[in-house]
Amino acid sequence: MTHFSDPSYSVQHTSGIEISRSAFLSNVAFVRQILGPGVKLSAVVKGNAYGHGLEQIAELCQDADIVHLSVFSAQEAQRILKVRRKPLTIMILGMIDNRDLPWAIAHDIEFFVFERDRLNAAVEAARQLGKKARIHLEVETGMNRTGFDEEELEEVLNLLKKQPEELELVSLCTHFAGAEEMANYLRIRQQLETYNRLYDKVTEAGLQPPLRHTACSAASLNYPETRMDLVRIGIMLYGFWPNLETRIMYMRHNPEQPDPLRRLICWKSRILSIKKVKMGEYIGYGNSYLASKDMVIATVPVGYAYGFSRSLSNVGRVLVHGERVAVVGVVNMNLIMINVTEIRQIRKDDEVVLIGSQGNKNISVSSFSEMSQQLNYEMLSRLPADIPRTITD
Repeated sequence: MTHFSDPSYSVQHTSGIEISRSAFLSNVAFVRQILGPGVKLSAVVKGNAYGHGLEQIAELCQDADIVHLSVFSAQEAQRILKVRRKPLTIMILGMIDNRDLPWAIAHDIEFFVFERDRLNAAVEAARQLGKKARIHLEVETGMNRTGFDEEELEEVLNLLKKQPEELELVSLCTHFAGAEEMANYLRIRQQLETYNRLYDKVTEAGLQPPLRHTACSAASLNYPETRMDLVRIGIMLYGFWPNLETRIMYMRHNPEQPDPLRRLICWKSRILSIKKVKMGEYIGYGNSYLASKDMVIATVPVGYAYGFSRSLSNVGRVLVHGERVAVVGVVNMNLIMINVTEIRQIRKDDEVVLIGSQGNKNISVSSFSEMSQQLNYEMLSRLPADIPRTITD
């Protein structure tokens, strides 16, 4: 008998996300084929693994023998530690408070250094612990976001040489400013030239970082020379091309190959209630949708608070009984209304697919994103972390 007084009792959520193990493993195999045997793969799992669920993707990475994970923050790194069951290298690309540096060093977590304040704090933390800080030195090559400028580099290198007991230089790294678009070609080429020049300065100063890494998914495809020792792959592991242009470029050079990437994600909800609406009545807030005939409307318990953008009002589509049906009226904070007039035997609790497949129909993330005028990256990462995510075969 269920004990409903038990605080661990799990109530039903308004929607759920399924993550395909087989799709992930297929994408990993494709990425490894692209990179070749001499390049290390770092799986980028920032942004709650691009909305797919950090813990779930960390589990799949370990199943796929991926031993290097990139996160944005110390908080994300800590979440991975809790589900780690194999040796993993965790690399923080961005945010770590200086107060958390001793914690990171104690747990062998590596981190980017791109300013003197963090570098000095890392020296002090390492000295107190009696353990080296494993750092990735990020240099500014033209992104103008984070990274040491060229004129700062000599002083930074001198500090590294003076602190061999506190600092271990793992890599020299940078990030490209839009490698997915050929409109940025000259800028990317200039960045690569700058990086190579700065790398020469590092080696001339007597330092030899074991790793060089500059490339993301787009750069690894469009600029093979940027793959170097390690590549930070994010969006492709989740089954998406960085953009349409990148996909076209790849397919142009591989015309006989079907799309090698498989989407992992399927987002599902269910019908909350069903209502008949007479011709001439408005549906939902305001007067944005007028029933042009007698209609049957179903409500679904998702809305913009759950990642279903308000811009999908009156234009979005979902799948019910294997058919595409329209979102009607304004998307609410917690609800959408859908037109199920033509669906026979519609019932409360029937499955509604927001993203993914049902029958032989599909609602892709790309189409969802285009309708809501969002990037794939943006739409996925906005899916709330509290939506339950489960791994399927």
